Amino acid sequence: MTAPTPNIDLAILDAREASALATLRAAAAEQPAVFSTSFGAEDMVILDLIARHGLDIASFTLDTGRLNEETYAVMQAAEARYGKVVFTHFPDAAAVAALVAKNGINGFYDSVDNRKECCGVRKMQPLAKALAGKKAWVTGLRAAQSVTRTDTPAREFDDARQLTKFNPLVDWSEAEVWAYIRRHDVPYNALHDRFFPSIGCAPCTRSITPGEDVRAGRWWWENPESKECGLHVKDGQVSPLKFKAKESA
Repeated sequence: MTAPTPNIDLAILDAREASALATLRAAAAEQPAVFSTSFGAEDMVILDLIARHGLDIASFTLDTGRLNEETYAVMQAAEARYGKVVFTHFPDAAAVAALVAKNGINGFYDSVDNRKECCGVRKMQPLAKALAGKKAWVTGLRAAQSVTRTDTPAREFDDARQLTKFNPLVDWSEAEVWAYIRRHDVPYNALHDRFFPSIGCAPCTRSITPGEDVRAGRWWWENPESKECGLHVKDGQVSPLKFKAKESA
């Protein structure tokens, strides 16, 4: 399988681009503004928009130490295309060592608590440092990505971090994301060509089968309502009631 080449009306795509750009410009107006990228398809669209329009939004990524080689490859491709515009944050080495000593190298498979502890050390702690003192945070979230993201707005205030969060692609479809990538020849992760629509750490991401939810390959051994790492969860939790309501609809 290769990543899709969707047939999208260019007028619709133009409107989507204009809306996303307006959201990004609103983010850039709240300085300092940053964009967190994991180099997935949505994030590459945003990185391209920021670069092409010269927006004053700094970009960063979190290298957990457990990423796929294909993710490092697209990091390199992005640098070749846009320059050294993405700063990399790493987890604290001592905290990682303590985590592995406590739970084992792959202890996150044993329980949701262990997995969230791993995400906390490898993602949440570096994210907190990356967002410290920032006023605006741009993400590649889309409402259609999973049951935990259906109510995501284009703009919201993050009380815990005391900044405004901007989600410029929140109303985009997966087809529109790929139409943009094809239209502008944006580099993307090769894993997307192998049934990986959503890509995280290597041991916590698998390919999906046709018809599965786009995030079914993330933490596939868990129930859907728990499948967030904490980066985009309000009040430290997802809503199981919301998930159950969606299941019964």
